[in-house]
Amino acid sequence: MTPAEVDVRGWDAVDVVFVTGDAYVDHPSFAAAILGRWLEAAGWRVAIVAQPDWRTCDAWRTFGRPRVCFAVSAGNMDSMVNHYTANRKRRNDDAYSPSAVVGRRPDRATLAYCQRAREAYPGVPVITGGIEASLRRLAHYDYWSDTVRRSIVMDAKPDLLVYGMGERTLAAIVRRLADGEPVEQLRDLRGVAYRLGASEMPPSEDSVVLPSFEEVAADDKLAFVEMTRLAHRETNPHCARRLVQAHGRETVVVNPPAMPLETEEMDAVYGLPFTREPHPSYAPATIPAWEMIKDSIQIVRGCFGGCTFCSLAAHQGRIIQSRSAESVLAEIDRLSTGTKSTARNPSRDREGAVAAVDMEIPLPHGRGSESRFSGTISDLGGPTANMYRMGCSRPEVQRRCRRASCLHPTICKLLRTDHGPLIRLLEAARRQPGVRRVLMASGVRMDLARRSKAYVSHLARFHIGGHLKVAPEHVDPDVLRLMHKPPVECFEAFARQFREVSHAAGRRQYLVPYFMAGHPGSTLASMLDVALFLKRTGYRVEQVQEFLPGPFDVATCMYYTGIDPTSGREVYVARGLRERRLQKALLLFRQPENYRLVRGALKKLGRTDLIGNGPECLIPDKPPRSPAPGGKPPRSRRRKGRGRP
Repeated sequence: MTPAEVDVRGWDAVDVVFVTGDAYVDHPSFAAAILGRWLEAAGWRVAIVAQPDWRTCDAWRTFGRPRVCFAVSAGNMDSMVNHYTANRKRRNDDAYSPSAVVGRRPDRATLAYCQRAREAYPGVPVITGGIEASLRRLAHYDYWSDTVRRSIVMDAKPDLLVYGMGERTLAAIVRRLADGEPVEQLRDLRGVAYRLGASEMPPSEDSVVLPSFEEVAADDKLAFVEMTRLAHRETNPHCARRLVQAHGRETVVVNPPAMPLETEEMDAVYGLPFTREPHPSYAPATIPAWEMIKDSIQIVRGCFGGCTFCSLAAHQGRIIQSRSAESVLAEIDRLSTGTKSTARNPSRDREGAVAAVDMEIPLPHGRGSESRFSGTISDLGGPTANMYRMGCSRPEVQRRCRRASCLHPTICKLLRTDHGPLIRLLEAARRQPGVRRVLMASGVRMDLARRSKAYVSHLARFHIGGHLKVAPEHVDPDVLRLMHKPPVECFEAFARQFREVSHAAGRRQYLVPYFMAGHPGSTLASMLDVALFLKRTGYRVEQVQEFLPGPFDVATCMYYTGIDPTSGREVYVARGLRERRLQKALLLFRQPENYRLVRGALKKLGRTDLIGNGPECLIPDKPPRSPAPGGKPPRSRRRKGRGRP
């Protein structure tokens, strides 16, 4: 991260300069760390420019002219999601910055970072990636400007955009650039998007032509619906075709996704010598995102749930990629003992595949990671904790499948749903020396978990710290259908099963259900149904998720167009901030500060029968007393002449 560190290594130049909008944390949950270590293991000299001042290009010149390329990312989050709430209000903190300080990255960071890289050293290839670039690779609806924006390839003007998980693709790009190939010849790679000039002809063979930017940005929103439908049909890397979209006289081309990593490659990636620490220059400040995941271990990538409001499938893919049990247990051993890391050295073949060449690299302890490990692994999971080792039982069918979800509307009969490998991994993890507890803090997919009473029992007995997060999201069947989520009866059945196994284990434990306000299809009346469900079942929701239309999501298409691209039917959309606030308030009807909003919503719905002091009422007839300054309730007055209140 500094020229002094480059000198200590004895480098006369740097091959690749990573630019990231996050503080640098050398942990496998951070993209810059995992990609930087991956290239380092292949023999490249990598430097990191973290959260640079984008007002000048001085930071881009910190290490001199990179020999191969700049690799640019906005960070682990889209910069607009990082900066603004669902109500378009500025956030007060940034979990990926030291001490959560805001303002360390610009809005639309990818655009600024690419521009500064070109200014700093004209002629050096600029490769961009990360979640912001990945989900904006085509024309997309931008919630914050309430407009359809061009592909980020057109606005940021990188030489190549790497979308999805980029280890294999980026390794191939760096090798071929270093071998002297011009960047234009790298357009044959999977998992890349690029721009063609007016005089260049887009490839026509095995391509899907999408409606142009001008068409999808027009008032007639059917073209946007068609673009979304076509793009999401081409996400299976085994059968996906190239996407072509005109932007005026120029064209954006998106090649098929990169193939998922094999288990050996996953093991190689996560076996790299991470310190698992923030860079020492940040001390004594800490990075909140690191504090949350510092003792977590990722065992799986991808998600085949296909929720329409989620970006996971568009970025990590729908095919589950799992590590071996040996790799996971070795990482637990390194975490608990601080021993050496055994990594696999990626070969430099054309596609960046991995070779089984072992090498041992000492694992440094930046802030004394050996001494700080408490014995508790905070999370052994991934995007969805209980999809480990699951997948299609018929590879020949998987190679041609275009189904958006393996779980909706019903669980595919070809899906392997055996929880046995995960149970055995959890048992082995608990037996590791130095480990007291292994928790699963990642969300659990309830419709899968219900298929294995042994897994739910195992989870309840050993791997929950008193609470288990689940995401029913809603109770209205039409809204759940639009979300691609199972019916609420699935949640109720899982809750009963969880209570039974917890009781049998002699443990008092609770489910923490997550619900969403403002999703397309959700009306004020259907959100009242959620509130009544919470009242009836006794769940006390402290936080709720407000629907935030992220680029590329199917639900975002519904929000922008009012049409479900899967069925072609019209969908109700709560657009105004007022109604979105009312929907959120209904979910949080127990909180005193929401009293007036809930009362207004009930009056609007004609349900004043729910205002009063009866057992079925949501809120009392009179507003609750305001808390004293500082948020504490007023003290009880003492009776005169008595020693007790």
